[in-house]
Amino acid sequence: MTTVIHAEKLSKRYRIGERERYHTLRDVLTRALRSPLSFLRRSHHETFWALRDVSLDVREGEVLGLIGRNGAGKTTLLKILSRITRPTSGWAEIRGRVGSLLEVGTGFHPELTGRENTFLSGAILGMSKAEIERKFDEIVAFAELEKFIDTPVKHYSSGMYVRLAFAVAAHLEPEILLVDEVLAVGDAGFQKKCLGRMSDVSSHGRTVVFVSHNMTAMRRLASRAIWLDGGQIADSGPVAEVIDHYLRKNNESNLESVWEDERTAPGDDRVRLRSVRVIPLAAADGLITVHTPLRIEFTYWNYVPGAVLNVSMILNDLEETCVLSGGSGHGPRPAGLVRSTVTIPGDFLNVGSYYINAMIVKDGSVGILLQNNTVSFEVVEGEVVGSWYGRPPGAVRPKFHWETETFERRAVMASTVTEQR
Repeated sequence: MTTVIHAEKLSKRYRIGERERYHTLRDVLTRALRSPLSFLRRSHHETFWALRDVSLDVREGEVLGLIGRNGAGKTTLLKILSRITRPTSGWAEIRGRVGSLLEVGTGFHPELTGRENTFLSGAILGMSKAEIERKFDEIVAFAELEKFIDTPVKHYSSGMYVRLAFAVAAHLEPEILLVDEVLAVGDAGFQKKCLGRMSDVSSHGRTVVFVSHNMTAMRRLASRAIWLDGGQIADSGPVAEVIDHYLRKNNESNLESVWEDERTAPGDDRVRLRSVRVIPLAAADGLITVHTPLRIEFTYWNYVPGAVLNVSMILNDLEETCVLSGGSGHGPRPAGLVRSTVTIPGDFLNVGSYYINAMIVKDGSVGILLQNNTVSFEVVEGEVVGSWYGRPPGAVRPKFHWETETFERRAVMASTVTEQR
């Protein structure tokens, strides 16, 4: 089978705290004339490697999944393959027209309507006007935007943005489709449609490379997976084996995350996260069992007196399935260090590994801070009752109060038992 993506030792280095800049020839010559020795000066900026020596081959018609924690280099790899950014070293060869969806509304102009942006995006992907017109009605129907297709996209919600962007990228018949974790913006029904569409694309001999934290979708759609860790390939192979390896490696408990330096803590000039803690209540032998209540504690610095803030907890399992979410309730908060706590009762969570994302929302609708994977913990089985030793199905296993009664009595019929001798 033909190889459509071949990469050799791709590496990408960034300067921390500085955006990547692109210079014209005039800029370079002007800088050289003004300061001839500037090219000899050493840079004092701290750097880090988002990718380091990544080599891979993707075959025609293959569905390749990229997994890994946030900051592992997945999006950087897709940006290099999409020719959005250049590698610091290494090279990649791509055979075929590429359609990419790396961010919500990538390539859309906010002042143009959905119709105009569809034709604009199609032209960027190299499609002719006739080809776009032939697919236009199907794109609009898939995005479910018939009523709003002639509305400027600056008035679209994030969900509407991603529906139209994905519909354009997937329906204009690219030979290689690159998709980042933007599908998390859509609702469950739209995500199902997207997964079905990517499956259709691959079944017609086209190639799909996609990033997702949804391990269920990854198992269903991908045939092969690559696990990136710290910008390098930690594992590569059949999707089920790589996911199992990834989940086993990342199930270690981390019950506390603390940012001591207020200046570098997650957030901005409105709020900054101070700490997230999981406090087991009455844990036996240091283990969190299905019977252990857990207190979850969030502390943060609020810099705006009277700001109406809500702290939300998103509890996920290792396959990125949201087990539950909830918030502290909206209310004005004084400036200073604020603490919000919530208790997950015992006999509620099932056996498994979990992690918590922290979110702070302003005025009930504006997300101003999101910190993923703040803490993680493992829930193990308590005492075993009966002969069942497997893991009960379900994300939760609450201990409900059951009542049993007999409300209709019946006579027992006599029977004769013949003993076999």
